[in-house]
Amino acid sequence: MHITQLNRECLLHLFSFLDKNSRKNLAKTCHKLLEVFQDPLLWSLLNFHSPVELKKDNFLLGPALKHLSICWYSERVKVCNVEDWMKNSFQKDFCKRHETTVSDFLLDVCNRCPNLLSLTLSGCGHVTDDCILQLLKNCPNLRSLKLENCVQITDHTLEAVTLHGASLQTLHVDFCRNVTQAGLERVREKCPSVMLRAERSANMIPDSKPEKKLMLEKASRKLVQL
Repeated sequence: MHITQLNRECLLHLFSFLDKNSRKNLAKTCHKLLEVFQDPLLWSLLNFHSPVELKKDNFLLGPALKHLSICWYSERVKVCNVEDWMKNSFQKDFCKRHETTVSDFLLDVCNRCPNLLSLTLSGCGHVTDDCILQLLKNCPNLRSLKLENCVQITDHTLEAVTLHGASLQTLHVDFCRNVTQAGLERVREKCPSVMLRAERSANMIPDSKPEKKLMLEKASRKLVQL
């Protein structure tokens, strides 16, 4: 039996075991498989590990999307983002070119994926409070929000959670250095049912204190010299 002789339910099941690129390549072989590839039911979960993946046409965004993960680093981040002064010219250029990639993609998610249940962002240093605010407003069913090492996230996101995160059950803001202890306490007070995790966040040196940041730079230079 040829694969195209299978019914649509079987083909959807087979496609579900393939990654995004494999699905796209298989869809190029015939019109029937292309139709399966374009079925929104196939795209309930998306995982991305590179900024380039967000610009490819090897996935679909739609109401079927329930779980989204965008991780530039390992799932368990041990240290904060590397500062710009530690990056070489190639790294700086790469970061500059992808400065709005994730935010633009998340805005599309806001508009097309109202049934999103979980969002995981790891190492997405350009994601802002405004972006998360729009997600919370447009995805009212969101239950899990994990923002590990998203360094631009501040207490404004925590406030948005208390105002618009009615369905939220899990909130992780580990290694978010611009989150304060006061903001975390506000979430615990107003949303006691939310499982909050914020390892090191309020204990890290925030961007808003340049004198402490300068001390960190000097200490790091000494370590490099050693």
